Amino acid sequence: MYKLLLVDDEPEVTEGLMMEIDWESCGFSEVRTAGNGKEATELIEKMEPDVLITDISMPYMNGLELADWVKKMYPITRVVILTGHDEFEYAKQAINLQVENYLLKPFSGSQLTETVLQVKQRMDEEREMRNNVELLREHYRMTLPIVREKFLSSLITRHQSLASIREKAEKYGMELDGEGYVVSVISVLHSDKPEEELDPLHAVSSIKDLDLKLFSIANIAGEIWTRHKLGKVFIHQDQVVLFTVSPDGRDDEVMEATQDALKEILQSIERFLKLPVMIGVGTFTRDIRSLKYSYEAAEVALDYRRILGINQIICIDDMEERVQEKLIFDEWKEQNLVRSIKVGTEQELADVIDELFDDLARVQAPVPVHNFEHYLLEMVTAIIKLSKMIDDGKDNDPIFAVGILDQYQKLNTLNETKAWFTDLCGKVRSRIASRRQHSYKHIVEEAIQFTRSHFNDRELSINVVCAHLHISTGYFSSLFKKEVKMTYGAYLLQLRMEAAKEYLRTTELKTFEIAEKVGFADPNYFSLCFKKYAGVSAKEYRSGLTESSR
Repeated sequence: MYKLLLVDDEPEVTEGLMMEIDWESCGFSEVRTAGNGKEATELIEKMEPDVLITDISMPYMNGLELADWVKKMYPITRVVILTGHDEFEYAKQAINLQVENYLLKPFSGSQLTETVLQVKQRMDEEREMRNNVELLREHYRMTLPIVREKFLSSLITRHQSLASIREKAEKYGMELDGEGYVVSVISVLHSDKPEEELDPLHAVSSIKDLDLKLFSIANIAGEIWTRHKLGKVFIHQDQVVLFTVSPDGRDDEVMEATQDALKEILQSIERFLKLPVMIGVGTFTRDIRSLKYSYEAAEVALDYRRILGINQIICIDDMEERVQEKLIFDEWKEQNLVRSIKVGTEQELADVIDELFDDLARVQAPVPVHNFEHYLLEMVTAIIKLSKMIDDGKDNDPIFAVGILDQYQKLNTLNETKAWFTDLCGKVRSRIASRRQHSYKHIVEEAIQFTRSHFNDRELSINVVCAHLHISTGYFSSLFKKEVKMTYGAYLLQLRMEAAKEYLRTTELKTFEIAEKVGFADPNYFSLCFKKYAGVSAKEYRSGLTESSR
């Protein structure tokens, strides 16, 4: 069921038409009316209608201005314009707002019903299309190979959490769990220069299309890689990339199995495709999150082709000093930790800390003790930097009063260190949340103070307040509504109406003078708003006060 708002400055005509239509059978559970654009904006903020039907000619805010505002603030709301014959061409020229339809005045209840049903049908079709499970499944099935390849590329180009990798691998139906990983890269020597003569026996080597060459190599490599049960093969940035995913955590056996399969691939490329290629083999790692480093090492290995020539398998460990698996607290790990403290849930923070200490436990034995200490100190330093950013010297929390590094030096075991570090991160997280809440209240309080000082300014609006506060209207709207339990527009109107009541109680000012004093440019609109707010007109309100005082 949908929600609809009809805006017309002829309420008697509107109400009559509205009574003729069985809105529920048309698919609308909530239908409301407004007499002008200003009134409509307040209703729209409360009900967020699916369909807005608005007249063009209205006081205070015309239909075109209202439609423009709606499309900016509620872009999925469908808009139907009511217009007379003499305004129709103007409406078509003046509006570029993706209007659903135009309804010419005067119109009957049946014409309005037909227009509304047409809009509803389009909304139903869009909803059905978005919710069609079979259609979504088919689309997903068709795009899955592309999604999988994009995911594999992401493993060698950027850091991701272990939980995220496992979640995506399961989602895409890819088995990537292992005890050892290696990345290898096949690069083809390619020239865009036209060949003088095609070799009919070796057409692949003669073609100019690099994509086709890579596709041919990936087919051969994929078939051999699958037969050896080694892992995944995909194309990335004009290269064929091969993941070795091994259940064996012994680096020598994993590297041997990888190179044996690569030799078979190289022989097949030479025999069947006649393509000049180079194969680089990266470093072994036990951590799937370190595939980026293995890939970068494979790329470095390819640089040795200038020394060794083409059609070679070049293993980086053969060319450069063998390096033990590194224990690195890199920029990504720091950003991930800081992000989880700032905006993550308690569970997300716990997961990040678990991953950091799992790294320590996994590589602790073969890593020199100073590397182990450096890793921990870099983690602690990240928290020190974050705590300094939020510390204004007004806090008395012992964790900030006593030096963090002093506390760290007194720790003895890894479990003790993890418990202390978890507690430290939790306290910083709580401090940030408290500061953020205080900041929210401060913004709203400043907005209220500014509004109370300027409510009599007829130009005052949410845009003016946000410009004063230097924040976006979208952010401020949600923040204000959350803190004050009403929209900013409703709050400003309430403030003006209460001020108007005070003037009516304590002065002899005329209605149009009071309207000006509380920020209304149009006395008629002020009268309309006051009657709606107080239930009586300004004149009746003042008369009631006089009678009650007798």
